[in-house]
Amino acid sequence: MTTAIATLRLAHSPDSDDAFMFHGLANMKIDAEGLDFVHILRDIETLNRMADAGELDVTAISVHAYAFLHDRYALLSSGASMGQRYGPVIVARAPIPVPELARTTIAVPGLRTSACLAARLALGEFPAVVMPFDEILDAVVSGRVDAGLLIHEGQLTFRRQGLVPAFELGPWWHGRTGLPLPLGVNVVRKDLPTDTQLAIDRVLKRSIAYGLEHREEALEYAMRFARGLKPHLADRFVGMYVNNYTLDYGPDGKKAIRLFLKMGHEAGLLPHRVEPEFVTAD
Repeated sequence: MTTAIATLRLAHSPDSDDAFMFHGLANMKIDAEGLDFVHILRDIETLNRMADAGELDVTAISVHAYAFLHDRYALLSSGASMGQRYGPVIVARAPIPVPELARTTIAVPGLRTSACLAARLALGEFPAVVMPFDEILDAVVSGRVDAGLLIHEGQLTFRRQGLVPAFELGPWWHGRTGLPLPLGVNVVRKDLPTDTQLAIDRVLKRSIAYGLEHREEALEYAMRFARGLKPHLADRFVGMYVNNYTLDYGPDGKKAIRLFLKMGHEAGLLPHRVEPEFVTAD
């Protein structure tokens, strides 16, 4: 029996893929096992900061940020965003040779985003300027920055604005490791009762499974969060980041997270070696 607790603060980003995942729970399509959630929608870097401040019970965060939060949060078994030979992309107005990128000012959506860590693993340190993820495209187009690191739907739309890919992180990571690129994860506070953590894991996995089993219905809901994407692109974007790895990491997904964190530490980009801790209700 689940321990009775107050309303849980559940947070995720206001994007079509997260909306697709949480449709079943947000719209009461699944059994929530008596748990009461208040949904908080913020961009991923804000969620990283809110988790760091202890303001959230259950939340999406960057794998990068998890390295700084592992003492307080554990990874849930579902909800991961992983790129299978695709992922964040650095774009510019004209091609930039890879050796020059390390000397190029690049707009990033947050210093603790997984995209930023992956870019620094690939390129080494580079001058970075932080700005909201949905302002980066325009900043590159206008010339305010030389290049920009795109996450979310910008990965699919940058060519419309005349930009070109300078470096694609998904293919780079796969070529180096043969694994999916770990980007976002769902975590839960470790100080919640164990039975509550397990119930949360079951409920969130149930919500994701509902979306995958009722794709058209979940996509219709997700379109409210698609920020102008046409339905076929929203469908494609959801398909990129809600898949079998999202339902459960599996051996490759867990290996990818361990390796990503290990490489970050070995490169001097993370303060200590982190061994991921998973909550699994199965």
